[in-house]
Amino acid sequence: MNALRPSFVLLLVLGLGLATQGCANCGQTALCTLRGPINDPSNYSLRRSILATGLDEFCHQMTTHDAPLKMTEDSPVIGRFYPQQCAQSQLENGDLYVQFSGTGYAYTNLSKKLTFAMSGAVDYNQDFRVDDDCNIYAYFRTRSIRSSNFQTHVIEQPVASFLNSLTPLGDNFGRQLVSGKLGEGFTVIRGKDTNVEFGLGTIALGKHPAHPFDVHGADRITYENLRTEVHQNERDFVGPIEVTESGRALYVTAQLDGVQAIDLLIMTKEAGDVSLGLYYNYAAAGPLDAPVLMGDVIPMGQNFQRTIPVPKGMYYVVLDNTPSAGQVSPPMNLLDDRAAAVNYIIQIGDAP
Repeated sequence: MNALRPSFVLLLVLGLGLATQGCANCGQTALCTLRGPINDPSNYSLRRSILATGLDEFCHQMTTHDAPLKMTEDSPVIGRFYPQQCAQSQLENGDLYVQFSGTGYAYTNLSKKLTFAMSGAVDYNQDFRVDDDCNIYAYFRTRSIRSSNFQTHVIEQPVASFLNSLTPLGDNFGRQLVSGKLGEGFTVIRGKDTNVEFGLGTIALGKHPAHPFDVHGADRITYENLRTEVHQNERDFVGPIEVTESGRALYVTAQLDGVQAIDLLIMTKEAGDVSLGLYYNYAAAGPLDAPVLMGDVIPMGQNFQRTIPVPKGMYYVVLDNTPSAGQVSPPMNLLDDRAAAVNYIIQIGDAP
């Protein structure tokens, strides 16, 4: 599972590190021009000093993004982790030390929905390289895991919940999975078009994570470009999505298969936090119990596209496969869980 997803703005300010070395108006183009000496293995300390300029944004970015959870990098999203607390510091050797905690949910066939609390502390050996196409690859390799903890909160499936009361199956499974994924580290890629990609482990220069939609250009910021599974009577809360300026819009493109239709709901962060709290604390998904800014229906087999102008603020995009919210009332069959498989891309751009 992607235990950490700091979809970095930090790389936007990499040029400031060069500016302090006497280079005015430096940015990604300058880094690309100097990629030969920058990439030289002997210039590790230079790369560290440049990268340090953007690390002040680490915790802010971590706590204003969800972390999609996957069993493998190329599999669909099965849940999300929402970091709520983050503290960072630089160690004597220059490594980045990060402590974090938060809550989340995941779906497995045995447990159905499982909600949890998670925390950890990790030392990252950070570095970056610039490829031949001027894309910047920031590497956060795990030096050591100081601590990691996973504690099950609610299990929807009664049988699995009973088994967990006898032996902490969910906790043990979660701890093993979290420790494994934390140990992989992660890579952040800032493309020459300014969009940012995230992937677990070390992604080689010139390579990219798999995405459902192939997008290029610098006129929109891509928040997420993934495939998720929303099972029967479940929801998926994508966000919080930070819109930092007025006159902007959320651009949502989606393709659905597996079920006839699901609901797409846009909520403010305040309203979404209320609904997400209920989803976290109760096994069954009930009403949202909070206002919805906009609701629409994603039909199966069509290219769904919507533009939602929004004021400056923070938002959730909710994919709902329940009969208790939105317009769609999907059939509930205990013996036939037909998950909604959704390819989606959420972007932020100028409002039309």
